[in-house]
Amino acid sequence: MSESVSTNLAKYVTIAVDIATRIIRGEYKVGQKIFGRSTLAGRYNVSPETIRRALTLLQETGIVDVMPGVGVVVKSNKAAEEYLARYNQRQVLVDIQERLSQLLKQRDALNTEIDSLTNQLLDYTFKMAGRLQRLEEITVPRNSRIVGKSLAEIDFRARTGATVLAVYRYGEEMISPQARTIIQEEDVLLIVGPQEAKKEVHLLLYERDNEGPMAGEVGDQYNEPGNYKENKG
Repeated sequence: MSESVSTNLAKYVTIAVDIATRIIRGEYKVGQKIFGRSTLAGRYNVSPETIRRALTLLQETGIVDVMPGVGVVVKSNKAAEEYLARYNQRQVLVDIQERLSQLLKQRDALNTEIDSLTNQLLDYTFKMAGRLQRLEEITVPRNSRIVGKSLAEIDFRARTGATVLAVYRYGEEMISPQARTIIQEEDVLLIVGPQEAKKEVHLLLYERDNEGPMAGEVGDQYNEPGNYKENKG
């Protein structure tokens, strides 16, 4: 282990592990006196109190003896090996727990960011939908030019820019009406389209444009194919 002290554990624990590792490597022999507390404190750049706690831990595990007037003496190489084995096993669990904690924090951060972006997307979508597409209910008047004609005949979508989502008729609802659906008096059309589409729908329902008769109107001028109606006006 490096002499730099790990920030994930108490400093005195990492110092104790470092000294035990040096004993196993043979840097400190059994019966050898280790440097005094002041020297160790300077070597690890910690306070004497931190060194005292590290040596107490080593003494409790049978690795060293702290003898007044003599100092710190290495007692057992085997005890150092056993201590490091327990430490390494414990450290594996600590590392797993720390990694799991980090991943959970990252997941929470990602979830927060995902929620934020989702809300932004929904908010933007609704705003754009409000600008570009609007739902309107329009009632077909009795004298409308489209009464008796299908949506295909009047070319509803191309003429108005709107789409008929539903037709309400005598309390019944026709969802997504087909192109062959015949429009009747007092039908309520649920339409969706850009804001200007409402004006185009009203023009189609209430006014005649200058583009000539709609599809189907030419045929009304004839009694039978090839026979022109007499103009009595």
